[in-house]
Amino acid sequence: MDQDSIKSIAILGRQPKLGIAEFESLYGAASVSHFSEHAALLSLDPEQIDFNRLGGSLRISRVIAKLPSAKWNDIEKYILQKAPELAEGIDGKLKFGISAFGPNYRKQAIAKTALLLKKAIKQTGQSVRMVPHKDIALGSAVVLHNGLIKQNGRELLIVSDGQTAYLAQTTNVQDIDSYTERDRHRPFRDAKVGMLPPKLAQIIINLGVGDAKYQKPQVLDPFCGTGVLLQEAMLMNYDIYGSDLEPRMVEYSIDNLTWLDGKYPDAGDYRRVEIGNATSHQWNQPQNITTVACETFLGQPLSTLPNGEHLSKIMHEVNQLHHRFLANLSAQIPSGTRMCLAIPTWRGKREFLHLSVLDYLTDIGYTRVRFKHVSDTDLIYHRDNQVVGRELLVLVKD
Repeated sequence: MDQDSIKSIAILGRQPKLGIAEFESLYGAASVSHFSEHAALLSLDPEQIDFNRLGGSLRISRVIAKLPSAKWNDIEKYILQKAPELAEGIDGKLKFGISAFGPNYRKQAIAKTALLLKKAIKQTGQSVRMVPHKDIALGSAVVLHNGLIKQNGRELLIVSDGQTAYLAQTTNVQDIDSYTERDRHRPFRDAKVGMLPPKLAQIIINLGVGDAKYQKPQVLDPFCGTGVLLQEAMLMNYDIYGSDLEPRMVEYSIDNLTWLDGKYPDAGDYRRVEIGNATSHQWNQPQNITTVACETFLGQPLSTLPNGEHLSKIMHEVNQLHHRFLANLSAQIPSGTRMCLAIPTWRGKREFLHLSVLDYLTDIGYTRVRFKHVSDTDLIYHRDNQVVGRELLVLVKD
């Protein structure tokens, strides 16, 4: 990416490649470049980014400058020179903090720089309060609760890959309280069917929708469970259509979406949720479906990897279900329909094990979407202690 085109930096989540794929899907491969373990460079202004829909990014910041050096002493000198500019346009007390994302930075050095910056700002006559540092980066909750992205707030970011460093100012931070409410405070949850994190649901939707623009987009979730993905699509103002084999899950989804209506009155208001087996169900007016996004059946929950025969049986049964589902869906949705399915993958001794149906996608009527900045193996959502992960499969109906 050309230096002159860099306008913003995204601080990415726990699995940064998912955040990269999300940006590439929504805004195009040319808009994003993976910069460091934690960050991506963007050719987009923060105002061009619909941050609240992103599940794979923790912060968005506006680039102030490419720094002359990645060494902290040089960075400190540059920041202190910027002190008068930080005080410009502030009516009342300025609140600020400094966060660093990069190798070899120490919290003691960052805290020292913050104190020196506070002193330099005071010397301009500006009233100022510094947010104390307990680590090299302030937590999202600290940034939000101290108003550092409001009119009189500033969070300065130093982002480095060890060779190059940028100074930026945070414009958006993930609202942790809102995610917690949507995840844990819904009327109905069910650990037995798995609990899809709202952030992952957002990523699935964004990979499924891509950069297509529809006058009235409709997202279908054929495995809607308790409605997590439907609620996130609803918050994006999409029409939503869900189905599930279990009547209890359909009831849970309906009740959870009704709850969401009361909490978020600006959310989309069209919904349809019904009982249906995804391998045989006939969806109503499938020609109106613009995107399919879902977490499919992940199979038997596992705490340890079973022996070869047991695992082969599990994978065979789950594979058969996915083959029937994909064939049923292919016969109904229009050509060109894009989708993202979170399907199961199992952590083997050396690598992840995949469903064999992935080798026959073209026979069923699909083309797999490939990304420029990430590989297929990057699109696996997993935790270190989990046997079953989620492989994000992005397809287009032929």
